[in-house]
Amino acid sequence: MIIEKTVLGYLSDRLDAPVYMEKPANPPGSYVLVIKTGSSVSNFIYRAMIVVQSIAPSLYEAAQLNEAVKSTMNGIIELNEITRCTLNSDYEFTNTQTKERRYQAVFELVHYGG
Repeated sequence: MIIEKTVLGYLSDRLDAPVYMEKPANPPGSYVLVIKTGSSVSNFIYRAMIVVQSIAPSLYEAAQLNEAVKSTMNGIIELNEITRCTLNSDYEFTNTQTKERRYQAVFELVHYGG
């Protein structure tokens, strides 16, 4: 199991905005990116740091999308392969060069699989 694919599928099924693992060539106005920034394993228990970026035309819309992401991620433990989801941090993450409005939420997931 690739944890990013699990998160991608889970969020795609539950959010109104499209969810990707990389920025599309022609992105829609609002969308979500799922990125794994690190992982570890001990005794067949896997941990992954997952960043979820919420991108939208305005900072307010990005903040609203971020809140929807956080609320949705709270329920990911309903999946059998996920045993814990903890929000590490979330913050405004606007790209100052492109002026792309975004928020970023960082989650630690504990899961089974490889």
